[in-house]
Amino acid sequence: MNTELQKRITDTVKSHPIVLYVKGTPEAPMCGFSKAVMDIFNRLGASFKTVDVLSDSDIREGIKEFTQWPTIPQVFIKGEFVGGCDIVRDLYSKGELATLVKEATEK
Repeated sequence: MNTELQKRITDTVKSHPIVLYVKGTPEAPMCGFSKAVMDIFNRLGASFKTVDVLSDSDIREGIKEFTQWPTIPQVFIKGEFVGGCDIVRDLYSKGELATLVKEATEK
């Protein structure tokens, strides 16, 4: 992966408490899994930054290389890669995601 792209991704995930790499936007999700992840964070009342991988093919491929994770969506909390839709659903159902969100967004 080129280092400029790697730096761009690193800067994005480090400068926002919660970052979701998704297909589409919160207003117009282009994938059921991306929509599900955004819905979960909305249910928790969490504010989050989204990056639409469909609008930037470099980011779309670069994020997969960055995390060594083959699918989108990809979720970062406090600069750490959490996982994709199944992991987020699992953490949400166990109540663990709410704790992560609270810790990430407390000042």
